[in-house]
Amino acid sequence: MGPLARREYVRHMQGRYRAIGRRSEKSRLLTEVSENLGCRRKHAIRLMNGKNVDLDKPWRKRDPIYPERLVRILEKLWEASQQAWSVRLKKVLPLWMPSIRRRFVLTREEEKQLLAMSAATMDRRLSSYKRKRSRKIYGKTKPGRWLRQTIPIQTESWNVSDPGWLEIDTVSHSGPSAAGLFAYTVNQTDLFSGWTECRAILGKGAEEVKGAIEEMRADLPFELKGLDSDNGEEFINWVLDKYCRDSSVRRFRSRPYKKDDQAHIEQKNGTHVRKLIGYDRYDTQTAVDAMNDLYRNEWRLFCNMYLPSVKLAQKIRVGSKIKRIYHEAKTPLDRLLESGQGDRLKLDLLKRLREKLDPFELSETVDRKVATIWKLAAKANLQLAKPRRKPYWQRRQAEAEYELPPQLFLPMRNLTLDRIREQWARESRLHIN
Repeated sequence: MGPLARREYVRHMQGRYRAIGRRSEKSRLLTEVSENLGCRRKHAIRLMNGKNVDLDKPWRKRDPIYPERLVRILEKLWEASQQAWSVRLKKVLPLWMPSIRRRFVLTREEEKQLLAMSAATMDRRLSSYKRKRSRKIYGKTKPGRWLRQTIPIQTESWNVSDPGWLEIDTVSHSGPSAAGLFAYTVNQTDLFSGWTECRAILGKGAEEVKGAIEEMRADLPFELKGLDSDNGEEFINWVLDKYCRDSSVRRFRSRPYKKDDQAHIEQKNGTHVRKLIGYDRYDTQTAVDAMNDLYRNEWRLFCNMYLPSVKLAQKIRVGSKIKRIYHEAKTPLDRLLESGQGDRLKLDLLKRLREKLDPFELSETVDRKVATIWKLAAKANLQLAKPRRKPYWQRRQAEAEYELPPQLFLPMRNLTLDRIREQWARESRLHIN
């Protein structure tokens, strides 16, 4: 319904509403208005009781401040930055501006407009482009049975002042079926800086998880001090426990079935793995090697050096709502450099590397490697779970020649059910006779 048709419809329904005297008829008319206009019932009441709609009222129209060309550039930037949140995207703009100038020919005025665009305006101009990106997340983690009593539970908010305290989790790449052997991504993130590392493994055995943790630990620009995991068997086992004790790495775990205890890594599972790799099934070593080629090189550099993230500063309760206040958006590398902590040699090397690389070229390389990984997805039709067989009473009901009364409660003992059926059949025959 267009704007003019909406005005005409509201004007017509206002006349009908005011001519009706009975309350029940007004209620039915309000239901009709709210369904046709797609609004809440309370808004429909205000429209019907409000002023008469003026059909000749001029339309408010304002020319857009930002031309379509800048919006197209913003869409390219949003895609290249892995669909960054608007607050983070605003911080991406000055960081990526040298590469934007080389890739897109911008005038001085266009560059000023792009840098002056607010985060809310970015959300509005990108809203239609973002609607195509929504998928569900699922998991295949089973609760572990070992060493639970020796690992303390961490439920309080992590308020750390130094890097090295990590949350870790696994993301399954099983596709529609969890049968057989398939790939997992071991994902870990630093609570202080947001530095994230990923490694792919085939299966989630204890030795494979330990090897992935060792490899990621060697690439971290700071010392590993602690690991906070869930209760899955891939983490609660003697192999990883011995490795952490020998390496002086402290262990923590979340409460069973409480994903909120690991909110940081659960978010990274979506932004750094699901959004990148997708939901297909990967069950070959070739696919795992291709994923690791991406994780070890372009992806870790792109996420940790070019994508700013925000950290929660505090929560303020305003009436019945909670207002969240965030720190300024920064990249994980910038947080480590400003803190003065971590391996200075590695951090200086990464800083010089960031000045040489082009984030747009890095993003295109990531897209090419992801396309190669998608081609390695399993194409076989896996046998899904068989549908559950109908209960006995439902099968007997379908076979019967008569229909049971609707007030009967069917899930009962078979003998009692047979007696009720015989009694109902006799009463039906007597009624017919």
